[in-house]
Amino acid sequence: MKTRWYKDAVVYQIYPRSFCDSNGDGIGDLRGIISKLDYIKDLGVNAVWLSPIYKSPNDDNGYDISNYREIMEEFGTMADFEEMLEGMHARGIKLIMDLVANHTSDEHEWFVKSRSSKDDPFRDYYIWRKGRGKDGKRPPNNWTSRFGGSAWQFDEATGEWYLHLFSKKQPDLNWENPAVRREIADICNFWMEKGVDGFRCDVITYISKEEGLPNGKFNPIMCGDEHFVLGPRYHEFIRELNKNSWAKFDSYTVGESTGVTFENAPECIAEERGELDTIFGFEHMCTDMYMEVIPHKFKLPRFTAVLSKWQSLPESCWNTLFLENHDQPRSLGRFTGDFGDKRYEAATMLAVAMQMQKGTPFVYQGQEIGMVNCKFRDEDYLDVMARQVFSIAAKIPFGKAIARYCLARRARDHARTPMQWNAGANAGFTAGKPWMMLNPSYKTINVEADKKAGEKSIYAFYARLHAFRRGNEVIKCGSYRQLDKKNKSVYAYTRSHEGKTLLVLANFKNKTSKFKLPPELSSGRAVLSNYPDSALSAEVSLRPYEAAVFEINA
Repeated sequence: MKTRWYKDAVVYQIYPRSFCDSNGDGIGDLRGIISKLDYIKDLGVNAVWLSPIYKSPNDDNGYDISNYREIMEEFGTMADFEEMLEGMHARGIKLIMDLVANHTSDEHEWFVKSRSSKDDPFRDYYIWRKGRGKDGKRPPNNWTSRFGGSAWQFDEATGEWYLHLFSKKQPDLNWENPAVRREIADICNFWMEKGVDGFRCDVITYISKEEGLPNGKFNPIMCGDEHFVLGPRYHEFIRELNKNSWAKFDSYTVGESTGVTFENAPECIAEERGELDTIFGFEHMCTDMYMEVIPHKFKLPRFTAVLSKWQSLPESCWNTLFLENHDQPRSLGRFTGDFGDKRYEAATMLAVAMQMQKGTPFVYQGQEIGMVNCKFRDEDYLDVMARQVFSIAAKIPFGKAIARYCLARRARDHARTPMQWNAGANAGFTAGKPWMMLNPSYKTINVEADKKAGEKSIYAFYARLHAFRRGNEVIKCGSYRQLDKKNKSVYAYTRSHEGKTLLVLANFKNKTSKFKLPPELSSGRAVLSNYPDSALSAEVSLRPYEAAVFEINA
């Protein structure tokens, strides 16, 4: 039976390639993770989400899987995995694997057989179509890849095109085929029978495509979405997968939910639906972008309006709380503006602002020490998406300059630079040459330095925050109410449950901000703060990036 353990959990995301290298080959690995299990436990988290570690040719850093039941050699062996899992469970840490089920690698055995002949039994595991035009050399429709360009690739051997909503080396699976759905359920069961506790489901909302694969409405960047995002059989497919796998275990599932809105979220995560447990809603991550691509100025009211909206989901739904992951740039600077010498205050303020809401918090590696974006040259970008952006931009007047501007602020590479353990050689990440450039900030921003910072240790504050959250019924179950929704500087809200009220105040500015409180909230004691002497009054003066939680006097 499901215990819904995730409702009192904090999840730490590990990007294995960049976390810790144990053998000096420059690539993070499972034994590196094993060596840091006490570091993770001491942070006060009780679950880890592990980005893909399956066998893969690495066109998209592991999100192109060639064998779902084998460990990538660079990361280690199945014995290493089992030792890591046992070590996590011994420390009270659950493991959430990454399930990439919309597509495989083109080097997966299924696809190798699929493209070998139109008559091969595996042909229908993928989405093949004849091309348009007399010679069939035009793509079957106008859909675009999320990485740019057409979503179709011509295959000379069989004279047909296959669909790839991402890289051409990531062909989409055909979920209309019951055999494919059985394969995915079997894969989930394989890992959960090993003891895995759940899955983060990659681009799961793309698995159902509209019959006939019609042309999409014109959109030069993302064309065709209306025909495959939350497609016609999506809910049916997810309920079937839940029944045949996830529901058999005390599992937790969270979906990468492009296309899910506040309005239709309950259809995806309400407990009675028997589908996903939670989703990552990205609406708040788009409040500082045009068309989800071009950066623009961060404005607090726009951001908090989205957060507050999602806090009003029905009781049968559960939220996720995050600001960073492997696909997002670092949150410091992005949501705080120029923090100058207030990095500790800014980082801990963001932690309080997010984690005091209702939902399951996710912390991305390095976030707990205040890692920041990296300054890349064009040639330093390694991500397949960034390379594709530059390739397309080169064909457009001023395209490269625009691409540099956008990628400097939004590239996925920012989150993927190696973890900064100390100020020594290669940031303590590896004894060899790192697979990706180090962020030069490691000389001052690293775990060793942060832990020596005493009262200004971001890691220590996160640990305190997580301890404060654990078992706290007001945080887990309490109602949410935002105060002064139009405030441009301070995010203020209350959490109330069974006669107890917590007031949360977070100053998003690198300057003092005043905030007026109603009389019933102007008296109480600070129970958590990133300044040593936070206090309440009718008009509170919040210092730069000050964040405090007050227990209001009854």
